[in-house]
Amino acid sequence: MGKIAFVFAGQGAQTPGMGKDVYDAVPAAAEVFAKADAVREGTSRQCFEADAAELMETKNTQPCVYTVDLAMAAALEAEGIHADMTAGYSLGELAALTYAGAMSIEDGTRLVAERGRLMQIASEAHETGMAAVLKLQDDAVEEICSKYPDLYPVNFNSDGQVSVAGDKEQLQQMAADVKAARGIAKILDVSGAFHSPYMNEAAEEFGKVLAEAEFDEPKIPVYSNRTAESYEGQDIRVLLKEQIINPVYWKKLVRNMIDEGVDTFIELGPGKALTSMITRIDKGVKMYRVSDMETLQKTLEGVKNNA
Repeated sequence: MGKIAFVFAGQGAQTPGMGKDVYDAVPAAAEVFAKADAVREGTSRQCFEADAAELMETKNTQPCVYTVDLAMAAALEAEGIHADMTAGYSLGELAALTYAGAMSIEDGTRLVAERGRLMQIASEAHETGMAAVLKLQDDAVEEICSKYPDLYPVNFNSDGQVSVAGDKEQLQQMAADVKAARGIAKILDVSGAFHSPYMNEAAEEFGKVLAEAEFDEPKIPVYSNRTAESYEGQDIRVLLKEQIINPVYWKKLVRNMIDEGVDTFIELGPGKALTSMITRIDKGVKMYRVSDMETLQKTLEGVKNNA
């Protein structure tokens, strides 16, 4: 068996009730929720009881998804499954850094809560959103976006899947161009134009927060959305600030991890978006996910049988 990578879910994966059955069944996961609640009261309640509308608010989404991501990792760790390297999608990158030992769950919760608050403020300042463009190559999406002054290709997820962020009205107009090019444009369930210049103010303010934060050297390689390379030798503060206003190079990041020997990826947190992306990037890797007790058991069986 090759190397194992844990990959952590990002914003948009949230779902009401997320994490509850693992919280009830696995003490190590419950401890993660307790640590998050000690810093940000009500995080567990929102994960378990909030409706979709409350969870969709960025100030709530980010700390809640971060907590569930790490609770799922704790459940795997309790069963002796560990990662050789890690990465996270956008928000999930902070969970990856926490898992790798760059910061504590408590410190990470503080950072994520502030990140979510600042990004929500930035989102509310403009009528913006995001759309996933499917079935078109990266350059075709970039060409379509170039026709619009306030649209930006921001998430390069896999072959034939690029997310675009920007002005809501222009996103709707873009959809017609995508259809004409024989692609599909789907509006995403997010509240702002993330990873675009619309987040400039949030990035500047978050940079001030990061300047006061302390980080340890990660114990395992963590791959950056910003560079698609390992954080080794890089300034965590700079990359986390820049990540907010720059594209996510997920496709390149995953391929770089595969080149470093990863043949097994485990998606941690709500949803299965990363599983879908990674399967499209390389059908030869083994792919598992942990979002609840059912998927935890399937992953434990699969990984142990392939060990």
